[in-house]
Amino acid sequence: MGIAEQLEQQLGLSNVTFKYGLTKQELFHEAIANDRGRVRIDGPDDEQKAFPTKLGVHGPLIFYTEPTCTGRPVQDTFAVAWPEIDDKVWWKNDFKKFDPSKIDALFARVIDHLNAKGGHLYVKDQYSGWISSYAIPLRFVGEYATHAMFIENMFVDQVDGIENEDDKRWTIINVPSFRCDPERDGTASDRAVILDFRNRRVMVLGRADYCGINKKAIFTVMNYLLPERGEMPMHSSANIGKDGHSAILFGLSGTGKTTLSADPERLLIGDDEHAWTAEGVSNFEGGCYAKLIDLNKDAEPVIAAALSMPGTLIENVPPLPGIALEDTDPQELDLTDQSITENTRFSYPLACNPGVAEGARGPHPNTLVFLTADAFGVLPPVSILDEDEVIYHFVSGFTAKLAGTEVGITEPKAAFSACFGAPFMAQKPSVYAKLLAEKVKQHKTRCILLNTGWTGGGYGEGQRISIKATRAMLNAALAGDLHAEGMEYDVHPIFGLKMPKSCPGVDAELLNPKNGWDDGAQYDAKAEELKAMFQKNFEAKGFAALGIKPAM
Repeated sequence: MGIAEQLEQQLGLSNVTFKYGLTKQELFHEAIANDRGRVRIDGPDDEQKAFPTKLGVHGPLIFYTEPTCTGRPVQDTFAVAWPEIDDKVWWKNDFKKFDPSKIDALFARVIDHLNAKGGHLYVKDQYSGWISSYAIPLRFVGEYATHAMFIENMFVDQVDGIENEDDKRWTIINVPSFRCDPERDGTASDRAVILDFRNRRVMVLGRADYCGINKKAIFTVMNYLLPERGEMPMHSSANIGKDGHSAILFGLSGTGKTTLSADPERLLIGDDEHAWTAEGVSNFEGGCYAKLIDLNKDAEPVIAAALSMPGTLIENVPPLPGIALEDTDPQELDLTDQSITENTRFSYPLACNPGVAEGARGPHPNTLVFLTADAFGVLPPVSILDEDEVIYHFVSGFTAKLAGTEVGITEPKAAFSACFGAPFMAQKPSVYAKLLAEKVKQHKTRCILLNTGWTGGGYGEGQRISIKATRAMLNAALAGDLHAEGMEYDVHPIFGLKMPKSCPGVDAELLNPKNGWDDGAQYDAKAEELKAMFQKNFEAKGFAALGIKPAM
């Protein structure tokens, strides 16, 4: 059966031309010629959205999203609350219930809209996951060639050995031209992202054309499906050392998850989404989706080089004043310009990295790292975690973000995101915590908390822990030095964390955070303040009722 017959039978699309399986080069030209929509708040809905650079098809495609959607529209993200999933899903403000009685009518209206509009849709078949035991076939059907190109970048081309693919396939239906009616359709606004686990569909509707929506919607699907198989999905990076041992690095944005996993001495498994299964660690994705704002090209040479590579996609980086994009070398773009959004992004295939693990997979990890960037300047630079502390810090998912960039605003703000990715965790945190505890115990995985934030005072007073010191502590952890027999430790009097007294390549004074503060009493007060934030978050999220032990 051809693709047109399949999509008419499965979705009801009957008056549409399908551009199926186009190459990236073809999609590049299609995007420039055909992707139209709004790129300015006061602009029309038919402006050009995709552009070449001076490198043409041999360089990146530049894409501008709907100006009100330069990130995931969390308040417009839903899952259909079918009875069979209702009790399992972790419902929250950024993943709300969608009324099952309204989904069929809304889906029918979307299909009627596409049939009435006519024209063409882009179709791409990919996979989420590299391992046949859990990977799902994925079909993208959408109005923008840019999105089809993004799908090819971010997902896997081929996975052999999946039985009954048609019964496992998920479909993304991406229709920017459709406008929801909240009163009629049950949405929160005229746009919506709706996951339907019964029908294995994702609908992305209305002014919601940020590319990352497609990626994170399927990540959320995987986060629901894998625990049903007793396997662990993770919002993490992962790599493998020359000794054949792998490591997992969890961390929220700004903590160093991508930077630290990109190590020339280690092979990259992936930078963002993984599974820890009975077969080891494996990537969900076929590409990377990096933040570009303020990119340090010396510290991030892989991303910098990829900016000039074909088949890549730059999102929402503004053009240079007075220079047409088609006359711009991508290396000359101003990556500090956040006039469109701070969340400028770059999608590129895994193959752009110089050292990638074969099959984007590796063995069971011997080291697990929780990354945090403590802008209060009180957490130890590195701590050794026992089994209870691993689960406590996993469900806490702490980092500290700066309150703002305006002059005089220097007070950091605590951010807690359970499992280091709460918006994408479709099931309850205790489900993932139990799986992680089992995996860590079974494989005797060493666990650390690595603070990439401030020391000697908080943001504005102290200084950021150097990347050199951070890498030295990480390398010591990966080598097993911090867990070695004979290693001596201090126990933090407020946080209860076990701190190594020494670390190769690191000044011992740095390892106890209080040493760097001029005023010890001020340090203790700030540490107690942060501890109270942890405790308040633990109580507010009801983790104790889920059987999780407090560690502070």
